Amino acid sequence: MADPISSRRPPGGLSVPAVGRALPRWHYPAALLAGAANTLSFAPTPHGGWLQLLVFAWFFAQLTRTASWRSAAATGGAFGFGNFITGIWWLFISMHVYGEMAAPLAGAALVLFALYLSLYPAFSAGLWSFCAGHAWHRREPDPRPFTPTWHGAFAFASAWALGEWLRGTVFTGFPWLASGYPQVDGPLAGFAPVVGVYGIGWVLALVAALAVQALAAARRANGGASNGVSNGSSPNGPRGAAAAGNTRTRIAAPAGVAIALVAAGLGLSQVAWTVPANAPLTVRLLQGNVKQDVKFEQAGIDAAIAMYQQMITSKPADLIVTPETAIAVMIQELPEPFARAVRAFSDRTGTALLFGAIGATVTQDGQYTDYTNSLYGVTPGSTDIYHYDKHHLVPFGEFIPWGFRWFVNLMKMPLGDFARGALVQKPFLVRNQPVMADICYEDLFGEEIAASIRDNPLTPGVLVNTTNLAWFGDTIALDQHLQIARMRALETGRPMLRATNTGMTAAIDARGRVIGRLKPFTIGSLDVRIEGTTGLTPYVTSGNNAVLAAALVLLAFGFTFGPGLRRRG
Repeated sequence: MADPISSRRPPGGLSVPAVGRALPRWHYPAALLAGAANTLSFAPTPHGGWLQLLVFAWFFAQLTRTASWRSAAATGGAFGFGNFITGIWWLFISMHVYGEMAAPLAGAALVLFALYLSLYPAFSAGLWSFCAGHAWHRREPDPRPFTPTWHGAFAFASAWALGEWLRGTVFTGFPWLASGYPQVDGPLAGFAPVVGVYGIGWVLALVAALAVQALAAARRANGGASNGVSNGSSPNGPRGAAAAGNTRTRIAAPAGVAIALVAAGLGLSQVAWTVPANAPLTVRLLQGNVKQDVKFEQAGIDAAIAMYQQMITSKPADLIVTPETAIAVMIQELPEPFARAVRAFSDRTGTALLFGAIGATVTQDGQYTDYTNSLYGVTPGSTDIYHYDKHHLVPFGEFIPWGFRWFVNLMKMPLGDFARGALVQKPFLVRNQPVMADICYEDLFGEEIAASIRDNPLTPGVLVNTTNLAWFGDTIALDQHLQIARMRALETGRPMLRATNTGMTAAIDARGRVIGRLKPFTIGSLDVRIEGTTGLTPYVTSGNNAVLAAALVLLAFGFTFGPGLRRRG
């Protein structure tokens, strides 16, 4: 494929400048705007996956204007900042409204965090520029803009997936707004059980790059025809016909592959990777709508315990689930009237109960240590208590990173360092159906959810997430977290049940469809009938290994051979 600007004088004596034009002033603002537009593709926008394909094509077209890895990285960083500052602004609510941090400080913290997250798309874009073959071996940057090429398209997809995986891993990770999430209702949803959310991001970036490649080839063909540029042969002659055929191939081939990938995503969404197992369960998911500013005060704790006792014992089910820390006391201090009431109700009605509370270890001298964010399960007819401890803790919420104690002290929140549970813990058995729980933030990490299924001696058939998003008020965080839970259902081929404090309390089937939900910021219970599944999806079997291996191999190929491929193009 020919470069858009060549350093050589072409046949026919046409002079082409040797130095590429500088980026227009609107280049970086346009990239930032594209990032903000990407936020619109996430929940609550319905069917945002199609919009996201257009946004990523826009973003990649911006990258092709760059002439060095530095300008490519700056373009990726601008895109990332536009996405993150508009997509996670709700963190300001937790810091300022509930943490009582001064608004300027909370705003500055949000900006700095968005800038940190922007380093990852900047890294991806810079890595792409190296591996796309833009004369990385020279001291001086190649002045020509990048040409969309096959190896450049695969390098972009691989660099993007690698950057997102790193963002979800480094410093315990923050994979919120991973680019695959809008595709739960988009054309690429079928790839979720095969390669997971990062794999969807890889496919998304590849489709966008191939679309730009096809459009660029069409634009060059039209530009050459309109300018009367030829290779010295008649367009009706053999050489002219061959050139025209080659041009059509350069347009049709990348466009065809992009269309085939979209069609594959739609087709794979019809594949059932798991099958129903065991008898269906009747489930009640409770939503207490306890205000965050009173949740950990004694009056609020007492009122919540009384409310949840009444909600639990009002109606039987095979399984009843409360939100995260619904009973906001240490398990050793659980009020005896509550414990007796739910135990008697469970034994009398055959109802299993999973409720959130604070765990702790009691030392020999009666001191509490090793606090945990936990779930406890009551099984009818058994004195054994099920116990799940949260494994993946929230930075600044459940553990304080080294050197940031001063920052946490600026907020008036009940924060501290919690102990971690094991990565793989036994499931809660409900009428012979193994149920695997996770708490709040944990369902962002698909690899860990996959491991809890793959490596568990008793394979779970139902997933349960309990959470409390009251920290973030009435914001898009609630819709985004529901979208994340839907992706976990798609990846694992298992239903996902969500019991939340303020919303979104919902039941999701094994195909990622919401089959019932409660209105946010209301008190109520959601009664659903859910059927567990058995079998392992390809993603559960291999986790992120497949997409990471493919990305690294393709990037190594582009880095090694990219400059030569570009010169031959």
